[in-house]
Amino acid sequence: MSDPASAGWELKEIGALDTWRGHHGGFDEARSRDGRRIVDHELAAQYIGLSANALEPGEEAGYWHTHARIEELYVFLSGRGQMGLDDEVVEVGPGTVVRVGQDVWRTWRALPDSPGELRWLCIRAGGERLPRFPDDSRRGEDRPLPW
Repeated sequence: MSDPASAGWELKEIGALDTWRGHHGGFDEARSRDGRRIVDHELAAQYIGLSANALEPGEEAGYWHTHARIEELYVFLSGRGQMGLDDEVVEVGPGTVVRVGQDVWRTWRALPDSPGELRWLCIRAGGERLPRFPDDSRRGEDRPLPW
């Protein structure tokens, strides 16, 4: 296998959904908790961030936050919960995707009667707007497939 530092790609195993709660992490020690893993801190990510999260039924973030430059995409994978978005509360569960733009206040919780942990990925990005069509890509039509 190539050295990811020089190859321009990396592979990281973060474990099955039911193991996420066992990870203790955060952006710094003061904001760390069980069930949070800041995956991009474990990779050489430059333009995108990713956290893997798990809350027990009835557990909540316990705070609101907003970003001035960063846009977030929450992808819910299991459990049932709610997100506070400014003055709204929305229900979230498997298959729910919530985009949260700059200057929007957000918080979240796992419902007390959730059938299990509320698990989600939070994807963070900032900078330039993405083009509607990825115009920086190119196809390798003549390049043979590896399998």
